[in-house]
Amino acid sequence: MEKEVVLNKESRYLKVIEDLYHLLEGETDEISVMSTICCEVFNAFDEFSWVGFYRLTDTELMKVGPYQGGHGCLVIPFSKGVCGKAATEKMSQLVKDVNALPYHIACSSKTQSELVVPVIDKEGKVRAVFDLDSEIIDYVDDTDLKYVEIICSIVSNLYTAK
Repeated sequence: MEKEVVLNKESRYLKVIEDLYHLLEGETDEISVMSTICCEVFNAFDEFSWVGFYRLTDTELMKVGPYQGGHGCLVIPFSKGVCGKAATEKMSQLVKDVNALPYHIACSSKTQSELVVPVIDKEGKVRAVFDLDSEIIDYVDDTDLKYVEIICSIVSNLYTAK
C-alpha cells in the first residue's frame, strides 16, 4: 500500500498555483477561472470548510459564487462582515478568531477563522473577494495570506486584459 505524503501548507499552495497556471492557460472567462480556483484550493486543504468568491453585482453589493463547501451567504453588502470590510478597504482581512469580531457575519456557525482577499481590477475597482473559512481557530496565517493574494492576482489579471 502506498503511503500518502502530507505536504506542508506552503508546499500545498505552490502545487495549487502550479496546477492553476496549467489548468487556466489561455482561459479568459472569469466564472471558469474562479470555479477552478475554488476547486483546487478546496481540495488541497481539508482545513478549509468553505472556499469561494463573492462577486460585485451592484454598487457595493456582492453575491456568492463560485464556491466549494456548504452554503454561503447569498448576498453581502460592503457594509457587512469581513468580506464587506475587505471590499470597502480594498485590503486583505486575516482573521484568526472570528468570534472576536463584532461585525463578523456567521454564514456558518462553525467558522472559526477566515481569510478574505479582494480582487481588484486595473482601475482599482473591487470586482470580487475570495473568502476562505476554517472551522479551526487560528488556522489562517501569513502563509495563507501570501499565497492567496498570488492566487487572486490570477483573477485580477483577467480584468487587466479586458
